Order: sequence, then C-alpha cells, then structure tokens
Amino acid sequence: MKIALIGYGKMGQAIEQIAIAKGHEISHKVDLNSQHLLDKESLQTADVAIEFTTPETAVSNILKCFDANVPVVCGTTGWLDHMPEVTASCLEKHQAFLYASNFSIGVNIFFELNKRLAELMGPHADYNVQMEEIHHTAKRDAPSGTAITLAEEILANNARKKGWVNEGTHAADQLGIVSKRIDPAPGTHIINYTSTIDDITIIHTAHSRQGFAAGAVTAAEWLKDKKGIYTMKDVLNL
Repeated sequence: MKIALIGYGKMGQAIEQIAIAKGHEISHKVDLNSQHLLDKESLQTADVAIEFTTPETAVSNILKCFDANVPVVCGTTGWLDHMPEVTASCLEKHQAFLYASNFSIGVNIFFELNKRLAELMGPHADYNVQMEEIHHTAKRDAPSGTAITLAEEILANNARKKGWVNEGTHAADQLGIVSKRIDPAPGTHIINYTSTIDDITIIHTAHSRQGFAAGAVTAAEWLKDKKGIYTMKDVLNL
C-alpha cells in the first residue's frame, strides 16, 4: 500500500517506521517545505493518506485528498468546528474519511470503559467527576482531543453536567478539565469521581507515540478501498 504522510513531524516519522516495517511504501512526505506534493496529480498516486498536521491546515489537506480520490485517516485535533464541511464534502464526492482523536487501541478501549463508568455513575449525585490530561509542551491544543471525547461521553451520561470548562471548577453543572503541559509526557488522561465516602479513578498513560502510530497505520489498512465516514470504533469492531 502506498501511503501519503501529510505532516512529517515526530508522529509522521513514527508512522513511517511502522508502515515500512509492515511492508508499506511511503509515497509522500509532506511538510512545510514540500507543499507541492499536495497537488491533485501527485496525491493520486497514493492509496491512502494519513494526516497529522495542525488545526489551521487539516481541513484544507483533507479536502485536497478528497479531490484526488484518496481516502484520508486524520489524527489532527482542534479543528472539529469544521467537521460538517468535511462530512458533506466526503459524502458528496463519495470518498472515505476516518477521524480519531486518538488511534491507540488502549485509548479506544479506555473510551469504552469511560462511557460505561459514566453510565453507572450517572444516577449517583454524591459523586462529582473531574478530569486531568497531561501532554508534552509541543501539543498546541488544550484540552486534548482525547479529553474532549472523554468529556462528551461523560456529559452524555450525566444529566447534572451541562458542559465542560478547561480548568478546575467547583460549579456543580460543569465538568472541569485541567490541562498540563510537561515534557516528555506523550499523554495521560485521568478521570476521577469523588465523594465524601470514597473515590473512583480510571487512568490511561501512554508510554510513547508508538501506540498512536501503530493504530493510525491499522486504520489506513482498514480504510483502503472503502467509501464513507468511519471512526476507530469501526476499525476495532467496538
């Protein structure tokens, strides 16, 4: 499979190593100095694109892949206000798109644990829930996309919480998300339910980028030759 890497930073390089080890070919390495590779004629030589760039450039990159008839796996976070535009373009042009706030298999299982715990805790008003996420200092968005996904799952199952804020809070109707940026942390997410009687805490800690990169390659393998809009739930059959 020929893979276009759109974004060739640390994540792109980690994806490259895993993809090559699995027998794939990297047809494009797109960074600030090689934007010409996003030309429609050039992109058409790829079987699938994996996009890890910035919130400012992700939408344009995704749409260029659709124009070139190339399926897109996207892991860039912070741009989801534009998801309706991307979804409409994908469906209109009969393309394939897979977005995940986190491609790690462990994190996607953690999503399911979080959702189930939120369902169980929803009726128990004695417990208050808060969240903390820790990432490296190069991460530009806060809270992380993974934290937002976790928060949305909690809000869907807790009628007392009306929204989230990116800070600690004592407001009973708000889910507080504390974001910390500490090197070299690749990613830790902590969800804590507290009461006067006891606490319940679930934690996911990433040890490196390898889990994210391996999941992105698995998603690309799965998406090739498909049409439509998917998530890691589809890839992992969750």
